[in-house]
Amino acid sequence: MMEVAMSSSNGGTEMSPEEERVLIRDIAIAAEANSKEGDTFYLITQKWWQYWISYVNQEQQNNGNDGSSISANSDSPGSSALKRPGGIDNSDLVSDAALGDTSIGIEIHDSLLEGRDYVLLPQEVWSQLYSWYGGGPTLERKVISSGLSKTELTVEVYPLRLQLLVMPKGDRSTIRISKKETIGELHRRVCDIFYLNSEQVCIWDCDGHHKHALMNDLDKTLDDAGLQTDQDILVEELNSVNGTALGHSIKGTGYADKGATSLLLEPSKSSLSIAGGLSASKSASRSCSTEPSNNENLMSPGRELDNTNGSVGVTTRGATCGLTGLVNLGNTCFMNSAIQCLVHTPEFARYFQEDYHQEINRQNPLGMVGELALAFGDLLRRLWAPGRTPISPRSFKIKLARFAPQFSGNNQHDSQELLAFLLDGLHEDLNRVKHKPYINSRDADGRPDEEVADEYWANHIARNNSIIVDVCQGQYKSTLVCPVCNKVSVTFDPFMYLSLPLQSTTTRTITITVFTCDGSALPSTCTVTVPKQGRCRDLIQALSNICSLKQSEEIRLAEIRNHLIQRFLEDPLISLSTIKDDDRLAAYKMQKSAKSNILLQLIHRRQEQESSDAQRWKPFGAPFVSSILREDGFTVGHIQKIVQSMITPLLKKEGFEGSDNLDASISVAAAKPCDDSSIEAPMECTSNSINKDANCSKVVTSRKRPFQLIDENNACIDLSMEEEKTIELSSSSTSLLVYHDWPPELLEKYNTHYLENLPEVFKYGPVVKKARNEPLSLYTCLEAFLREEPLVPEDMWYCPRCKEQRQASKKLDLWRLPEVLVIHLKRFSYSRSMKHKLETFVNFPIHDLDLTNYVVDKRSSRRQLYELYALTNHYGSMGSGHYTAHIKLLDENRWYNFDDNHISPINDEDVKSSAAYVLFYRRVKSDASSSDAA
Repeated sequence: MMEVAMSSSNGGTEMSPEEERVLIRDIAIAAEANSKEGDTFYLITQKWWQYWISYVNQEQQNNGNDGSSISANSDSPGSSALKRPGGIDNSDLVSDAALGDTSIGIEIHDSLLEGRDYVLLPQEVWSQLYSWYGGGPTLERKVISSGLSKTELTVEVYPLRLQLLVMPKGDRSTIRISKKETIGELHRRVCDIFYLNSEQVCIWDCDGHHKHALMNDLDKTLDDAGLQTDQDILVEELNSVNGTALGHSIKGTGYADKGATSLLLEPSKSSLSIAGGLSASKSASRSCSTEPSNNENLMSPGRELDNTNGSVGVTTRGATCGLTGLVNLGNTCFMNSAIQCLVHTPEFARYFQEDYHQEINRQNPLGMVGELALAFGDLLRRLWAPGRTPISPRSFKIKLARFAPQFSGNNQHDSQELLAFLLDGLHEDLNRVKHKPYINSRDADGRPDEEVADEYWANHIARNNSIIVDVCQGQYKSTLVCPVCNKVSVTFDPFMYLSLPLQSTTTRTITITVFTCDGSALPSTCTVTVPKQGRCRDLIQALSNICSLKQSEEIRLAEIRNHLIQRFLEDPLISLSTIKDDDRLAAYKMQKSAKSNILLQLIHRRQEQESSDAQRWKPFGAPFVSSILREDGFTVGHIQKIVQSMITPLLKKEGFEGSDNLDASISVAAAKPCDDSSIEAPMECTSNSINKDANCSKVVTSRKRPFQLIDENNACIDLSMEEEKTIELSSSSTSLLVYHDWPPELLEKYNTHYLENLPEVFKYGPVVKKARNEPLSLYTCLEAFLREEPLVPEDMWYCPRCKEQRQASKKLDLWRLPEVLVIHLKRFSYSRSMKHKLETFVNFPIHDLDLTNYVVDKRSSRRQLYELYALTNHYGSMGSGHYTAHIKLLDENRWYNFDDNHISPINDEDVKSSAAYVLFYRRVKSDASSSDAA
């Protein structure tokens, strides 16, 4: 670490905030442009950094930003005269529990987040700030390479923390070391800490209190060795005479001195794979023969070490296989439950217990050089070996984290996401196709579905052929229909599993205010249920039903914003996904009108005080809408009658009846036709004029106001208030804007609260648990999944006939079903920043899941029957839940609960629960005659 001399901030000439800002900016730009592996970065508390940012940017904020100011990750304090910061204080980053442990240096809290708790500064920036302000403590970290390509640079904020145990002395210590350091460096530092002779020490990678692997490849990095934070490392002192261990106090090792010696003499044997091929490690591939051993019973020392966690010392003759649990390594229940379901899939159990290494595809760029398949096969064999001692899946998790970094660490994850990765990864590792041919799929062009489906499947198999495809892949029929030209596109795509929405995720509730345009009723609020991925026509239909709409009536939908109509939802094909939960909608019930009719919009305004001596008219409430026949002509008196009829239901009973003669001022504007926002331009003009334009919104001086017409140029034109005055509109005008000004004395006579506080489409509130009357059927979920629905706007389809992107309707059908059908129940949903878990109980069949009627390919007469044999469960909330698996041992015809390392028998009635998450079904085997008879 470069030593930085601390200078007092009061000594010498103190730089101005602007000078500090410019200097640090230039240093940071230069440093970040030349970042490389091995560079040093420093942690600095976000609190201090944010204050310093505000301090040096205050002149920029006062004078207007020139775009060159340094910005923090969060909002800066809004002070205009900030004092110079004190010394850097990183104490809030430091863990108090580790302050007394000098062997590992300064420890920071385990849960810090960059941008929230700290900022990483290049060494040059830290040195400069430290020279100005001093303080500390100094928290330096190194830049390392990461990722599969080893080309991504990252700052190692949390180096490995390893727990060291010296045997036979029993001394303990903790060490912090970069995962990019070598085993040789770890060996050297261990000897320094415990004052040991390096020639008489061997280091073991430990799993709990069991030896896992000898760490004797001194050039291998700790990252490549698969070490993880808080892992136990056994430091074993050897006898200086014969090189054997001084003692055997580690539980379960079961090794004599000769065994320990052989480990040192023949380390390469530990890399032989139990599958008959090479281990996945690169060093093994260089040092081992590709020929399997002649001795079929030979097991390498490394495998023997693994088996100290397995069946060693357990009497297993006559015991049932397949009842071995998995140790929870820390929030790995999501992985354990998924693995147990795959391991107990009979087709996979047979395949991976045979010699499958010849099918490993090491050339596939989409695969993992066979390492994932080898690791999974090794774990499967150990789980099916005799004995019931729980097995640690740590070796498998290390491989998994290497190829899928999202599953690294000790955070909880989604077991279905892991399952999807495993199935896809195993397929690519075991793909029998070494060189995938390029195949150009032909369009259906009216050909029979059977011909097109078989062609698509043959093309798929030509590129993808593995045990995973054989067992788990089926085929959809996907039909897209263009909403404009009705072009139909049919494709047949493969699937690995079905993700079925639960009922509450297929529909949504929309709250909307209904207005009657003839003044026959007060505005009313209603809530309807519509398909979540439905269209506006679905919402209109639901409203028509609840409003008992007559044949001569129609409903016009509008989005209201700032008391004005933002847009009309006129296209029935508009997706309901464009309507957000915080939108406000109005439905206008009116007589059906011809396209040539004029749409009258009544916008309410009232006086609001702007200063001590001035008031202005500003919109309030929700607008009214009515339809007027163009041939009737438009006079001031005609508009007054329409307005009067619309507001009459709002009149209070104690008020005078119609004697006010609409003693409110009315102003009028005309709008040109355009799309959904056909009134956008004039509304923008009038809304601006309401607030700003002196010509269109003058200070109120009188209760009577003239009409105001907005012409095609958005100019305000005063018209006479005479009732017989005709309002002339151009032939292109489609709407008329009427501004109804409510003086205070008129507001007292009407219930205008019906116009205000338009509810949001959906208001989030506390979750209310409702009693479940009828259980949700798995068949209902499947039907919802197969229902026709429009594509989401982000997934538009390019119509080859229109030559444009279209929001097509999509319909899925099941064409070909796999031997093993995996069904995922979509319990987790995400909206805005909120996450929800659905506890809905789904009634799924354990026996005879009959999908015959859902398969559209009718060439086969056999029934599509499936039987449940495994499922994963999720209990609790999203962030702190727990996964288990229910698995049926087919040989015993009995169900068991697999809860990490604990396995217990359960009854059939205990299999079903509201925690069921991923279901595994096997096709029921039956001969043709029985199928036909059924």
